[in-house]
Amino acid sequence: MARTAVLAAALAAVLFLVGCSSLVAGQPAPVSGGSPDADRDLVEAYYTELNAAADEGTASQGRFLRVTQHPDYRDRLCELGGLTLHVRPAMSTFRSDPEWVPPEDTRRPRGSVYVLGVSISIRQQGALLGEQIGSQRVVVLDGRAYGFSPCPAGG
Repeated sequence: MARTAVLAAALAAVLFLVGCSSLVAGQPAPVSGGSPDADRDLVEAYYTELNAAADEGTASQGRFLRVTQHPDYRDRLCELGGLTLHVRPAMSTFRSDPEWVPPEDTRRPRGSVYVLGVSISIRQQGALLGEQIGSQRVVVLDGRAYGFSPCPAGG
């Protein structure tokens, strides 16, 4: 029994030393302040509010998109030209995308970047013009969800 106890203690010491000496790959990164679950709720609310604004019309959705445009990219707003968008997020695809950089840019947006699949219905004066499926990025920064104003082709 004494030999088993000594062997167990020696094994525990070896495992402790191995565990303490291993390196973890990657770079440390600050957390934006929220948990992934809290951020998920903010992103879900973002899409709920976006669609509610679309239900009110083009002016309301335009205001929503201006207010929720990521602060680092407020100079990149596009007008929707009389279109409204209803966006149905596939929350099961919600995941972090920390390496993403907006097109034609070299800097990452501040905050926690998330990507998810979406289905977008495009309407003009209530008439359905088309539907698209794709991915969108949403950033949670300082407890708020921000997007990137969509630009119609040629916009």
